[in-house]
Amino acid sequence: MPRRKDRLEASRGEQIQAAEREAAKQRLLAQAEEDRVPTEETTRAVPDRRWRRDD
Repeated sequence: MPRRKDRLEASRGEQIQAAEREAAKQRLLAQAEEDRVPTEETTRAVPDRRWRRDD
């Protein structure tokens, strides 16, 4: 049967891992927000000239 100290150490390790995962998630979200292109810049109509025929 695991000793109480072993269980506490395992629990502490799990807490540290969870905190590290959360920190990594926050870093990824912050990076994604920095890289995000505002909607106003992506919805502007640009003519597509590939199909235009010059007769």
